[in-house]
Amino acid sequence: MQLEIITPDKKLFEGEATGVSLPGSDGSFKILNHHAPMVASLKKGIVKVDTTEGSQEFAINGGIVECGDNNVVVLA
Repeated sequence: MQLEIITPDKKLFEGEATGVSLPGSDGSFKILNHHAPMVASLKKGIVKVDTTEGSQEFAINGGIVECGDNNVVVLA
């Protein structure tokens, strides 16, 4: 899936990911390839991005995530 993590200051990540774990307002969850379309709010926590080359973690202070058509956008 194509993933973008965007903050007001800069784009933290843009590229292909196999999964992304997010700190949802109602609990943590993971988005995998071909996830059903959704929009969810995020709380302060760690976003973990899994790629074919390993994983990366990014700290966020909250935001929203939108996914659909195998594209995921995190606005943090």
